[in-house]
Amino acid sequence: MAKQRRRPIFLLIVIVVLLVGCVGLVAGYLIVSSETTRLFGPPTPNLTLTQRVLYPLELFIHREAMSAPTDPGGLDTDFTIEQGESVSMVCLRLEQSGLIDDAELFRTYLVYSGLDRQLQSGTYHLNAGLSPLAIAADLLDATPTETVVTVLPGWRIEEVAANVAASGLPISAGEFTAAAYAPAPELVAMLPVARAPSLEGFLFPGSYTASRESDLNSVLTMMLSAFGDNVGQDLLDGFSRQGLTTYEAVTLASIIEKEAVVDDEKPLMASVFYNRLAEGIRLETDPTVQYGLGYQEDLQTWWKSPLSSEDLTVDSAYNTYLIYGLPPTPIANPDLSSLQAVALPAETPYFYFRSACDGSGRHNFATTFEEHLNNACGQ
Repeated sequence: MAKQRRRPIFLLIVIVVLLVGCVGLVAGYLIVSSETTRLFGPPTPNLTLTQRVLYPLELFIHREAMSAPTDPGGLDTDFTIEQGESVSMVCLRLEQSGLIDDAELFRTYLVYSGLDRQLQSGTYHLNAGLSPLAIAADLLDATPTETVVTVLPGWRIEEVAANVAASGLPISAGEFTAAAYAPAPELVAMLPVARAPSLEGFLFPGSYTASRESDLNSVLTMMLSAFGDNVGQDLLDGFSRQGLTTYEAVTLASIIEKEAVVDDEKPLMASVFYNRLAEGIRLETDPTVQYGLGYQEDLQTWWKSPLSSEDLTVDSAYNTYLIYGLPPTPIANPDLSSLQAVALPAETPYFYFRSACDGSGRHNFATTFEEHLNNACGQ
């Protein structure tokens, strides 16, 4: 009986010990959290519950690492954050560049403080002689001296304009679009063409580093200069051998850019279009119709897909299901591989191609219309 009476006392002691331990843990955590706030600032309200618990502990444990430079004798280094680059990739590249020691710890600090949401694209002047905390502060300069403007292959003028406007340059999308569709004579003079009613097709894809004070003319000049630097005399001679003017070649390359998913099929597609042109067969390519339709408000895109049967009957100079030959202008800005495919096409008997049914993005090519029909999915 005595032993049984002692059990409640034992349980009470255990409960008291656990409560004291919990109180100690909570008190200890509050002390750590307070110290972390003193050293690193308050946490952002955007943290999850797990992050609120773990991130202050991690930063407190590694507080010395966050305040110590990676290389006290480090030299100034230019570090560029690309448009759309993830915070994790930025941190990893900082570590690979020798500017910080621990990418994951640095990311933890950026997320803890909410600074991960404030990073801007641009080029920053950093130094490994600074602590990770100081480097983070330098990355948050709201006005880095340079920014990066990206032009993706297959973008039309309006899509390029939107990205320029979002880059931090003092250029609106409307200003860029207007200047590209009605280019100044000195800009057209930079191109190896006899005429250019717009700059569509000549805004060469790539990433451009520009001063944040760059004006519209200098940005367009950079893109057009890149076209000239990449499209040399060998390509111009190749266009001529195919019986095309340079403007016509860029137009065909822009169609191939929008049709192709993998680069190695571009010369095959070029051969299909050349064969159809030679035989007087309409090109019948969807991207030209999409270009002519323009922006689709309901779909929030410049490139409607799929097209309806009504779309294919729209009266447009870009509807290659109705017109013969090439459309009047390029429909997008092609990359170098598309331009090379036009200059050096494959030699094939193909007149048709359609998407393969395996989701690979590749195409099946055919010589006859019957073969083309047999390549349809579900056959």
